Amino acid sequence: MINIAARIIKHKKPIVLTFFIITLISAVAQFAVAVNYNMVDYLPEDAPSTEAMDVMEQEFDGAVPNTRVMINNVSIQEALAYKEQLAAIDGVSDVTWLDDAIDIKTPIEMADEDTVESYYKDSNALFSFSIREGDEVAVTDKIYDLIGEDNAMAGEALNTATQQTMAFTETMYAAALLIPIIIIILVISTSSWVEPLFFLTAIGVSVLINLGTNIFLGEISFVTQSVAPILQLAVSLDYAIFLLHSFSDYRKEVSDPKEAMRLAMKRSFPAIVASASTTFFGFMALTFMNFEIGSDLGVNLVKGIVLSFISVMVFLPALTLMFYKWIDKTQHKPLLPSFKNIGSKVIKLKIPSLILVFLLLVPAFLAQSQTSFIYGIGEQPETTRAGSDVVKIEDEFGKSTSMVLLVPKGDVAKEEELVQDLEKMEHVTSVLSYVNTVSPAIPPEYLDESVTEQFYSENYSRIILQTNTDTEGDIAFDLIEDVEATTGNYYGKEFYALGESVTLYDMKNVVQKDNTLVNLLTVITVALVLLVTFKSISFPIILLLTIQSAVWINLSVPYFTSSSLVFVGYLIVSTVQLAATVDYAILLTEAYKENRKEMPALAAIKKTLDEKIFSIAISASILSSVGFILWITSSNPVVSSIGLLLGRGALLAFIMVVLFLPAMLLVFDKIIEKTTWKANFYKEK
Repeated sequence: MINIAARIIKHKKPIVLTFFIITLISAVAQFAVAVNYNMVDYLPEDAPSTEAMDVMEQEFDGAVPNTRVMINNVSIQEALAYKEQLAAIDGVSDVTWLDDAIDIKTPIEMADEDTVESYYKDSNALFSFSIREGDEVAVTDKIYDLIGEDNAMAGEALNTATQQTMAFTETMYAAALLIPIIIIILVISTSSWVEPLFFLTAIGVSVLINLGTNIFLGEISFVTQSVAPILQLAVSLDYAIFLLHSFSDYRKEVSDPKEAMRLAMKRSFPAIVASASTTFFGFMALTFMNFEIGSDLGVNLVKGIVLSFISVMVFLPALTLMFYKWIDKTQHKPLLPSFKNIGSKVIKLKIPSLILVFLLLVPAFLAQSQTSFIYGIGEQPETTRAGSDVVKIEDEFGKSTSMVLLVPKGDVAKEEELVQDLEKMEHVTSVLSYVNTVSPAIPPEYLDESVTEQFYSENYSRIILQTNTDTEGDIAFDLIEDVEATTGNYYGKEFYALGESVTLYDMKNVVQKDNTLVNLLTVITVALVLLVTFKSISFPIILLLTIQSAVWINLSVPYFTSSSLVFVGYLIVSTVQLAATVDYAILLTEAYKENRKEMPALAAIKKTLDEKIFSIAISASILSSVGFILWITSSNPVVSSIGLLLGRGALLAFIMVVLFLPAMLLVFDKIIEKTTWKANFYKEK
């Protein structure tokens, strides 16, 4: 490390210049990175709904309806005119209304009342149609221009468009709130007014390079775009703090700044490697998810951690030596009182801390596994137009979710029987197929293609169901199982099911398997890093129990508050919280291990808390601030959920490391000594 440090110090100017050039190129390149807002694209290729979508795209021109529009106070003729105008918008296809379900040339009073009221009720018309993927923003804007303020639109495509429109604004808003808060926290924790700028520059450079190098990935998910940069900043800022604090300490002992930096790089290297390794392997676990949105975020965060490590160990020393005089000129007195004797006060809570955590542990573990989950993006807030429009449509027509079945073409009698069975099902409000909207008696070859193309392709017959369930949940998923079982009675496995709720059903099945795998990989890899770091069997168990307890308590809160949790957020945070906050435990335990060689356990833990509680508090407050600001600023339920869990998780991890971990280290001191290689603990004479 000394030789590498010497070379970095010798070539400091070229290094700083090179990093700034790469950062500038990356800052420009990030605008060429495509962002994918469609969670469906991240399902594995062998998921049933993915295969079904491939078949339908090959066989039919139309897509599954993903948008609903309600027009108020219109006659049937006016509604038909609106239907034509909607169909004329480029990007809108398969507009479905009452005239597709019944013959409106006959009086509608003679038609089935439930069918009519699915499309036309109290002079309000409800249309369903599909918006072309990739053009959601432009198309929904044109629809809003057509329908005006008084009418309403809702659906999956509008949700995607809303997220797309808000994403950049919200990211900027989050950064505008977060950076001043981080600067204030860092100013409080340092003795120089400009030193925080060095921290932020080093990590900021790595964040921008990470964003720019995404161009080699082709595209990233909206979750990665919203979460990864801020998360990278929060979890890797510690590396810069470790290095510059060591540099500041050696400046007091060595007159030559270059020598002080060489020593600082050597001393801080093991701590930074240990911290980066736990985070690195924790994020690597995400890349093993079958639901590829986790893999997308995992790759990005792993890349970010590596870049942050390189930036702190190469760029930051060079930058600091070029401008260290600024640090000297802007020194200030400590802004917070010292934390002396805090260890004595914390240790008084040893027994209550142990009792409380062990009482909470089993209920928290059981509760976090029983939480009610949301697998999609979730509902838009009612404060937005998209959210209030959903309420308007549901108040008038109730909930409606489309589902499409593709069954083998040819046996009209079998198809007619299936349609009759589907129509009888609870929660199915209407069924559109050739046999019940045209006639099973008329061969499709005798009719114009414009009549038959939405129902028949070369190989398949298409049946469109409207249901009154949510897009997800027990009722929606039970209905999918019933529909598939009924269709299977007629066609075995030779059919396909599509629709938003079908996709979310597949998502549920995929991510539940991911949950076990990712959590297991995270715990194993972090345990191995801790095993190597501490050369001990007991230290990793105690540290993992401390942080994993904080994770379980955090993830159990939604169960006890009877609120649903976005599953992607749950899965990511259960990994990220462990990987990111185990650093607090490492920092405290490493210091304790060294102090324990010189004094008894009680004195060692008191000294360790006095020395390290401030550093841990700074790190936790930054990560917690990041989480809570994401929660406050994002209208995307996935990102907001990740933010809330992360903010609360960082605070819980801090409390556990400061209260529970010291108590565990004291209680199991003798076991730790026996299970740690070359512990060399102090023994009283």
